[in-house]
Amino acid sequence: MEESNRQVWLKSRPNGIPQAEDFAIRMAPIPTPSDGEFVVRNSYLSVDPAMRGWIADTSTYWPRIEVGDTMRAFSVGEVIASRHPDYAVGEQVMGIFGWQDYAAVRPQQVMRKVREHDLPLSLSLGVLGLNGLTAYFGLLDVCQPKPGETVVVSTAAGAVGSAVGQIARIKGCRVIGIAGGEDKVRQCMEEFGYDAAIDYKREPDLDAALRKACPDGIDAYFDNTSGAALDAVVRQINVHARIAICGTASFASWEPWNVGPRPERHLLVKRATMRGFLTTDFEARYEEAIADLAGWIRAGQLKYREDVREGMEAAPGLIRTLYDGGNAGKLLIRLRDEHAPADGGQ
Repeated sequence: MEESNRQVWLKSRPNGIPQAEDFAIRMAPIPTPSDGEFVVRNSYLSVDPAMRGWIADTSTYWPRIEVGDTMRAFSVGEVIASRHPDYAVGEQVMGIFGWQDYAAVRPQQVMRKVREHDLPLSLSLGVLGLNGLTAYFGLLDVCQPKPGETVVVSTAAGAVGSAVGQIARIKGCRVIGIAGGEDKVRQCMEEFGYDAAIDYKREPDLDAALRKACPDGIDAYFDNTSGAALDAVVRQINVHARIAICGTASFASWEPWNVGPRPERHLLVKRATMRGFLTTDFEARYEEAIADLAGWIRAGQLKYREDVREGMEAAPGLIRTLYDGGNAGKLLIRLRDEHAPADGGQ
C-alpha cells in the first residue's frame, strides 16, 4: 500500500477552460474512517465536461470548488476499511470521491455499488455510469423517440453522444450525428452505426448538410454543444419535436453570453419542446437504466470506446483535452489494475 495519498487540487481559478497550470498534485495522509465512513481506494478517475462548471467563477448546480480544494470527480474503487454497516471491505463502489488515490467516504457520496462483475470496472465511469445514464434518460425520457423518427445527436462520437446514437438505433430510429473531424465521423458510421454523420469542422453550410441528411425533418435532438449546431437544428425541426439540452461545449466561457438566433418562433410554430436536464433528476431509476445498458453491451448492441491515461500525473491537463477534442473515447485515469489486491500487492 502507498504510504501517502496523492491529490490533485485546484491551484488557481481558471479563466474559461481549465488548463494544467490551474492544478497541482500534493501528498496527504491516507485517511482513516470515522464512524459512519469507509475508505475507498480508487482504481479509475473520470474526466467529464461538467468539471469545468464545478470550478467556474459563476454559480452552477453544485457548490463551487474553491481554490485549495481537492478536485471533485467521479471515481470508482474498492472499499479497504469500513465503519459503516452497509459497505463491506472488498465491495466496489462508484461516486464522487475526487481526483485522489484514497477517499474517506460517506454514503451520500456514493452513486452506486458496482454489481456487473462480468464487465470491466472502468465502464462504471462511462457507459455504465454518468455518461450512459445521461444518454439513457436524456434520450428516452426527454426526447422520447418513436420508431421511425429522425434523431440528431451532437458530439456524436463522444462518450455520451455515441451512447445516445446507439440507443436511438436500438429503439428503431434513424440517427444522424454531428461530430468534429474525419476520424470521429468515421467512428460514428463504422463503430456506432449512425445512418449519416456530418463533420461540422469541414462543412461550410451546416443547414444544407442537415437538410440533405434529414430530408423528412428532425423529430428529436440531443444537444451537447449549443451554439451553431443548435441554431441549425432548430430551423429544421418537425411539429412536436423534442430537444434535450445536455451541454454547452461549444462555448469556451459563459460570460458574457454568446448570443445567437432566438429559438422561440420555431418552438412556437412547431409546438416543440426544449428541456434541460441533469442525470441526478433520475436517481431513483439508475438501476433500471444500468440493467438495460449492461444488457445491450452483453448482447453486442451497445459499443463503447475508452481513452485511458495512466497515473495521477496525467490528470491536471485532461479537462482541457476534452474541449480540444484530443480524446478518442471516454476519458479516464487509471491508478491501479482493477484485478490487483487492495493492498497493491502482486
